[in-house]
Amino acid sequence: PAVAEAPGAGGGAATSGKLGGYQWRLLAFLSVATFFEGYDFYAITQVLPSLREDMGLPKEASAYLIAFVNIGAVLAFFLVRLADRYGRTRMLQVTIAGYTAATLVSGLAPEVYSFGTAQLVARIFLLAEWAISMVIVAEEFPARHRGLIIGVVQGCSTLGSIVCAVLTPMLVDTPYGWRTVYFVAVAPLVLLAFARRNLRETERFDRADDGEKRSLFAIWKTPYKSRLLRLAAIWFVTYIPTQNAIALWKDYAVTDLGLTEAAAARIMVLATPIAIPFVFGSGRLIDVLGRRWGAAVIFGIGAIGITGCYTVTSEVALIGAMVLGIFTATAYLPVLNSYTTELFPTELRGSAFAWANNILGRVGYVLSPLAVGAIIEETGQFAPAVLSTVPFLLVAVFMVFAFLPETKGKTLEETSALPG
Repeated sequence: PAVAEAPGAGGGAATSGKLGGYQWRLLAFLSVATFFEGYDFYAITQVLPSLREDMGLPKEASAYLIAFVNIGAVLAFFLVRLADRYGRTRMLQVTIAGYTAATLVSGLAPEVYSFGTAQLVARIFLLAEWAISMVIVAEEFPARHRGLIIGVVQGCSTLGSIVCAVLTPMLVDTPYGWRTVYFVAVAPLVLLAFARRNLRETERFDRADDGEKRSLFAIWKTPYKSRLLRLAAIWFVTYIPTQNAIALWKDYAVTDLGLTEAAAARIMVLATPIAIPFVFGSGRLIDVLGRRWGAAVIFGIGAIGITGCYTVTSEVALIGAMVLGIFTATAYLPVLNSYTTELFPTELRGSAFAWANNILGRVGYVLSPLAVGAIIEETGQFAPAVLSTVPFLLVAVFMVFAFLPETKGKTLEETSALPG
């Protein structure tokens, strides 16, 4: 089937250089939704020490629990690809409702198995919400600002992480302990579910061919399959270091460095606000430098930051390293989100994101914590396990330059076109 789009498809919403009133409201809505995605994603890393103590779990259980929960990121595929069939906004509403319910159940879980299952389900919905949000951004905002908007929305995820890190030390001291971290997340998400009423379907989706919207494997029957595999390989490699470094750091700081939970939280709380302006600027960075050189800068900083997080010991040095680590843990996403939404036509965009990220790329997201957990179990330490993942960031930079074209400032019709 023909999958290329005619030049100019999508109308003024996505091609005009200025943002309209609806686009500003949409940006606010997506930013709030992603804020809570960041809160919940960060929550499990913040409650792990208290959770392990409460449930009597060994040290390596942290990595194994994260690996199990991360399976939800793969299963999110089935929701994301439905955005090509039922529409972007409809599926966004489904994911917000599901994520809210699973977050509440996480706080009510009586033991580790039900907690892990609830978090796995929550991860399905929140990763689907995140992916669909990125597709909506690509289709509803102009090319000249696409990287910037993706960076802003992704930056709100880091803001959610800050709030979680700030609140967790106080919330774990309440009568319900670590469970309160999840209870607090429920009320804002319920309010967010009501706000969805003003959303409308993207114009590009309405123009797409209905037949393609219904085909799960349609993309594998097109010339885009080679591009899909290249992107999936880059997602896979990038997830190996970025998934483990920040997720396990607090447990490392408390267990191996001997810091108190409050001291470890203080380092993260002090580092995150410093990193925030740079996180928000990452989208602008890739709009100015381009996707390729932006990736080189961001991933290079990440290699330095992660290494520092697990080698330095003074509080000041740890804060500096954590600034770089937190920046990269978020800033790599605008790079790969931009590529994944830009390199495919509208009728395949949701499926492409689902296959490249949720199915194939997330294999690294799921398996790397298992590998890291095995090394922790063997050595009894976090640092050697996490540091072994750092070289994969440099591999990812090489792959971006070798496999992907530069898409800076181009329309979706131009970026999704295959070489003649």
